[in-house]
Amino acid sequence: MAWKLLPFLLLSFLGVASASTQANENDFDNHPSTKRVPMRSFSLATPYLDSDMSNRWFDFGGDTVIRADRYIRLTADRPSQSGWIFSRVPLTATNWQVEVDFAINGEGTLHGDGMAMWLTEGRASQGPVFGSADKFKGLGIFIDTYKNGRQGMTFPMVMAMIGDGNTLYDAAKDGQANQLAACSARGIRGSSYPTKLRLTYFQDKYLALDLQYKSDMAWTSCFKVESKPETPINLPAASYLGFSAETGELSDTHDILEVDAFSLYTKQGSDSTGPGQTGQSGNQRNAQKDHTYTSPKSGGSWLWFFFKVILFFAVVAGAYVGWTIYRTSKSGRF
Repeated sequence: MAWKLLPFLLLSFLGVASASTQANENDFDNHPSTKRVPMRSFSLATPYLDSDMSNRWFDFGGDTVIRADRYIRLTADRPSQSGWIFSRVPLTATNWQVEVDFAINGEGTLHGDGMAMWLTEGRASQGPVFGSADKFKGLGIFIDTYKNGRQGMTFPMVMAMIGDGNTLYDAAKDGQANQLAACSARGIRGSSYPTKLRLTYFQDKYLALDLQYKSDMAWTSCFKVESKPETPINLPAASYLGFSAETGELSDTHDILEVDAFSLYTKQGSDSTGPGQTGQSGNQRNAQKDHTYTSPKSGGSWLWFFFKVILFFAVVAGAYVGWTIYRTSKSGRF
């Protein structure tokens, strides 16, 4: 009978809820005192488009094609394509983290050129650096799949560059003269596993990039660059988040599948130092208010949630028992 299954169903449901909560609310690696507040205005997920076939928070152009149920395709697997998508408003959080689910695939053994993630002072402008403008001011993360003249690095390569608004990207040597940090990521193109990147920035502390593309589905550190007085990591206070990709004579599909952006803040009383340790900035408080972030500090909401779950199953069981009594009484066996 249904009431006998009630404990099993309830425990299963609570187990799934607990696992989901742990995965969603768990702080990112090695930072147990840091919390993440979702920023929906910098996030992307299916169906990507609003009812008027545009996106409230992002503009796109070039050869970008959006398939609402699957992907944002920056380039198709055809030569000489270039596409981009950029946020309409600047990201102003002091500390932030962006996770990107993407895919790079193509036919044949030769492929190129690659894709980029941007956090720049200016908005989208189509150009020669992985589909976006050169002489940019801000941060570029390049997933370079075609080797030009660079030595000593296995491709695909993932590289970070901080532009000052005047310096050209060293395309002939795959950014060797511009590199802030880089790593090889052999297997990130054409992977049969989900490919993701996670970029974390703490003002006056560090910039870190983690990748996920191997069979164990674990995050692999690409780089972590500490900000020092002699070599500070200076990103614009207001940065537009964007993505772009480019093909030349060789080609690939470059797809954005999902983007999750978070403002980071540190709990009061933690041992951490630096911005955000004693509270939230005005921007972070607004993000928390606007984006329905639930603080894990209080257990009252969870108790109410569990009560509603128990009540739901109790109602289901009661309805089933009532229906059984009614059926047997109608048949004359009660």
